[in-house]
Amino acid sequence: MQYKRVLLKLSGEALMGDRQYGIDPKRLAEYAQDIKEIVDKGIEVAIVIGGGNIFRGVAGASNGMDRVQGDYMGMLATVINGLALQSALEDAEVPTRLQTAIKIEAIAEPYIKRRATRHLEKGRVVIFGSGTGNPYFTTDSAAVLRAIEIDADVILKGTRVDGIYNEDPEKNADAKKYEFISFDDVIRKGLKVMDMTAFTLSQENELPIIVFDMNTRGNLMKVVSGENIGTKVNNL
Repeated sequence: MQYKRVLLKLSGEALMGDRQYGIDPKRLAEYAQDIKEIVDKGIEVAIVIGGGNIFRGVAGASNGMDRVQGDYMGMLATVINGLALQSALEDAEVPTRLQTAIKIEAIAEPYIKRRATRHLEKGRVVIFGSGTGNPYFTTDSAAVLRAIEIDADVILKGTRVDGIYNEDPEKNADAKKYEFISFDDVIRKGLKVMDMTAFTLSQENELPIIVFDMNTRGNLMKVVSGENIGTKVNNL
């Protein structure tokens, strides 16, 4: 395997499948099987998941809601998704722990770096919920922060697109896909990979990012095996 410890970033929208909102149990089960396959190979897996399929703080703020309140609602949405993913993984017989930056002891452990690392060493998948626990920070920022803290080898950003393009491939069939690109080039070209706070944090800590299509079965295994799936961003 190419990597020993990975941080998998999933968007909340990814859990919707073909639905307009909420969680698609079929898509959830597919993700659980993909994750199980790499765990069985000895890969240590941590996961940060968004909450956009349930609620977005920014969207709430644009409709007149207080931004801070909206962001906290979004954090709780990520906990709901984390619980759903935990259930799917345990149905697939994958030992799992859910840790949250906001204390909700009845359903999850509080985030403690050393405890999270120990779980990973024991082969448990650790799901990090509620983002960073602070408003104005996205789950992208949470993913990079947690990856740095647990000393992950790479951030795997699973999306519905098979990499980074110079233009939106869903709007332009002639868009060019990058197999490798530097952090500096992403900034210079104005490409949308993560929000800028998360992206610069990853760059400063020399933590590579791989953007790939998570909705194609087997792609996750190909990525951790070192195949050129998706687009890799690093300090070239």
